[in-house]
Amino acid sequence: MIVKQLSVFLENKSGRLARVTEILGENKINIRALSIADTTDFGILRLIVNKPDEAYRLLKAEQFMVSLTDVIAVEVPDNPGGLAGVLKTLEPHNINIEYLYAFVEKASDNALVVFRVEEIEKAIKILTDNGIKVFKGSKVYSL
Repeated sequence: MIVKQLSVFLENKSGRLARVTEILGENKINIRALSIADTTDFGILRLIVNKPDEAYRLLKAEQFMVSLTDVIAVEVPDNPGGLAGVLKTLEPHNINIEYLYAFVEKASDNALVVFRVEEIEKAIKILTDNGIKVFKGSKVYSL
């Protein structure tokens, strides 16, 4: 139930993000979800792609600072308070959400959200024990 996410450290220079997406596109790697957080000099591009290991290898070969991180993809009710309900299941167990972002494409009528937490296996157990759908990586990559 773990999803591999690429994290790419990008200089805040024109063309860097375009080059990453160009490399992925040239190699038929499809972006499923993405998020960019930036500072003055650098940005962190977080990507879920259909072929994470291949994307990692290709970006590394092109001298990008890239890493693979384990995250969780969770189905969240697409209504007011839906995300809050999911997050409340983790709160009593002191599971801290480091960051999260949503998917562009939906697998159902519900929303999909990517979570990064410190204790990933514990979080998955808590979520599934509470009836919350956690997607396998293979499912997420094929959306």
